[in-house]
Amino acid sequence: MEILRTVAELRQWSRTLRIDARNDGRNLIGLVPTMGALHAGHASLIRAAKASVGFVAVSIFVNPTQFGPNEDYSRYPRSFEADCALAQAEGADVVFAPTVEELYPAGAATFVEVEGLGNRLDGASRPGHFRGVATVVAKLLIATEADRAFFGQKDAAQVALLRRMVADLRLPAEIVVCPIVREPDGLALSSRNLYLSPAERNQALTLSRAIRQVEALLASGERHSSALIASARQTFATEPAIRIDYIALVDWTTLEPVEDATPGSLFAVAAWVGSTRLIDNTILG
Repeated sequence: MEILRTVAELRQWSRTLRIDARNDGRNLIGLVPTMGALHAGHASLIRAAKASVGFVAVSIFVNPTQFGPNEDYSRYPRSFEADCALAQAEGADVVFAPTVEELYPAGAATFVEVEGLGNRLDGASRPGHFRGVATVVAKLLIATEADRAFFGQKDAAQVALLRRMVADLRLPAEIVVCPIVREPDGLALSSRNLYLSPAERNQALTLSRAIRQVEALLASGERHSSALIASARQTFATEPAIRIDYIALVDWTTLEPVEDATPGSLFAVAAWVGSTRLIDNTILG
């Protein structure tokens, strides 16, 4: 496995493969964008990519433009050597680990903003977050010239935004969504879980309990957003230390609220557990 540091190196790797690889589908290139602190959820994305394309690039880059001024950029977990070991074990061909200056040259003034979607759900409580996400993913897709990019369903709002960005910019890449990977007790895997104290770790299970309760209501035939949201709020009320950011039933394409759940609707929650913001969701049907 190679470790590349510059866009020029990554692009040369990609273009050389397209020339050398047989034109039978095995020359497709997959991208798994990450901010490092890799865990079993990231491993599942790398495996999905390896099963789908011939060559896989994993990016490891803590992107400063998606963090707000009072967020956790400086303390975001970084474990580069362990991350590379995991990527290699799962079959990645390349790790792309640029510096901030490589992706954001001095004087850089170009950003990607997806109007509307960028201000909904996580974008509403984290102004500028989705602009940073869209910008860095666009840069990574252009640098790798990837055919497919792999993301976890846990970041479902981000996925909606990136699908729209790819469609609007006519980028030749497919956004592939892989299932949420959970701990045995239901907690959705996240690099930020490392921040949780043992007591907070137990409180964080409230998010997945709320999701399961909503899924149970749906299975019983309930479809109205007010009933589903009320059910989730009741679950959160059992842990008063948790501060809810949002509970929402939305159209997964537009992230606009909907009155009734239909197949493909997104039910999503975000909450602060101590000083750690966590998210979870379910895609209906």
